[in-house]
Amino acid sequence: MAQRIVIDPITRIEGHLRIEVELDDTNTVKDAWSSITLWRGIETILKGRDPRDAPLMVQRFCGVCTYVHYEASILALEDAFGVRPPANARLVRNLIHAALYMTDHIMHFYHLHGLDWVDITKAISADPAKAVELAKQYSDNPYNCSETHYRAVQKRLAKYVESGRLGPFANAYWGNPSYKLSPEANLIIVSHYLDALQVSKTGAQMMAIFGGKNPHPQTLVAGGITSVMDMLDAHRIAEYQFRLNELKRFIDTAYLPDLLLAAGAYKDEGLAGVGAGVKNYICYGGFPLDDQWNKTLLPKGVIVGGDISKPLPLDEAKITEDVTHSWYKGDKPAHPYDGSTEPEYTGLDANGYVKGNEKYSWCKGPCYDGKPFEVGPLARMVLGYAQGDERIKPLVEDTLKATGLPATVLFSTLGRTAARGLETKLIADYTQNWINELVANIKAGDTRTWTRCDVPKSGKGRGMVEVPRGALGHWVVIEDHVIANYQAVVPSTWNCAPRNQDGMRGPYEESLIGTKLANPEQPLEILRTIHSFDPCMACAVHIMRPGSDEIMHFRVV
Repeated sequence: MAQRIVIDPITRIEGHLRIEVELDDTNTVKDAWSSITLWRGIETILKGRDPRDAPLMVQRFCGVCTYVHYEASILALEDAFGVRPPANARLVRNLIHAALYMTDHIMHFYHLHGLDWVDITKAISADPAKAVELAKQYSDNPYNCSETHYRAVQKRLAKYVESGRLGPFANAYWGNPSYKLSPEANLIIVSHYLDALQVSKTGAQMMAIFGGKNPHPQTLVAGGITSVMDMLDAHRIAEYQFRLNELKRFIDTAYLPDLLLAAGAYKDEGLAGVGAGVKNYICYGGFPLDDQWNKTLLPKGVIVGGDISKPLPLDEAKITEDVTHSWYKGDKPAHPYDGSTEPEYTGLDANGYVKGNEKYSWCKGPCYDGKPFEVGPLARMVLGYAQGDERIKPLVEDTLKATGLPATVLFSTLGRTAARGLETKLIADYTQNWINELVANIKAGDTRTWTRCDVPKSGKGRGMVEVPRGALGHWVVIEDHVIANYQAVVPSTWNCAPRNQDGMRGPYEESLIGTKLANPEQPLEILRTIHSFDPCMACAVHIMRPGSDEIMHFRVV
């Protein structure tokens, strides 16, 4: 007999995401529904305002990835105003964004997703000497690696257990049979979990050097940047450089080795394609390498049906938002320039479940050419690999060779998690080029940071960028010098999309089909796959079983 499981909310971070699945008699997911349960409506608030107000306001879409909305909005205005920022502004923006990428990806793996792979309780029983030996199999100089340090970590964990106050490690699914790492591997990664708390602070400081503050930086304006004195100060550039070196050391000697360690333990899931999803991928291109955005570090294009032999160019006109199953008014898909955000809430059914055949989410359903598409690091690494990118393809190939796994393993929850780490390495290594280019410009006497621009009476523009969680687009329409329409299609909107008008599941939903749960009361496998997308949403979970009034409460740490 089929049973329904509701996990609401599901994640360890800001937002409100509900996942509802239907299990068959073998506890395998046979259907799934993804639902965002809170509506803010900032796009509606922007109507009638001066377009230059938008960048600071749209940062409030999220309390975590604030800079990305800031930049996308600025780019939309620059497109509408018909202006390009000077080279130095492009470089400073890339440096701020690179710091965000590295910080965000590290935080995601360790603090938001790592405990889906790592059993904290097993780390206490590990042999520190064997942990040192294991760490040295994956790195010539492992980060913070010694018997003394690992024993200190164990002692710290033991104190948590003895006190009964586990803090961020409380109320998880410890002991679940889906955990596969050895006690020593668990200890290594838990150790780096604690190290990453300091490393994340270092990344935030990097953002603040040129961004003014973090979160909610204030240094971007249409036409350029305002952090002129920081850009011209050799000491400030050196501060950024010093912190970059610290992040790179952690990425090379902790993050990437830990990914390889996890890949060895969970390779069977990767080979089986657990969590693959729709296998359609879309990228807008990110980190411009020239002032006209003719070339970008992160790729631009699409992959359809997982066919890496035929990467296709991106056609922006094919992007639409579908509200067939979303709590908004509308009866057909629309391009973001023509979209609307008018709420029409119809609620859940009498049993408290989503109305799967009707509207069931505040999330719209972005589509490309009428199909759901996944966005994010996996999309970028798969597309770059398919395009033969000179930096991405060797990075992917070297990793596959190190693990002994085929390229098909990319299409999985494990592949999605690994792709984020590889992307972190790519950006960390390339960021030095932007520092060097900025210094060379200043030495040559080019100190330009802004191009004058004015609000047109009418116009429209879009800012399309790649951000840590995926493809982000802001579209603005200007009439009589004010905003007539504003639509943002964010990465989690692409990935969290409900079914479209043709009944196709969104990426989250499709990724769960066929997932087998070891214990339905501990849906660790569902968390592992959904968290691999890095959804920007909240942190507690409960489950309801059909035919029972009992509600079991869980806290996701």
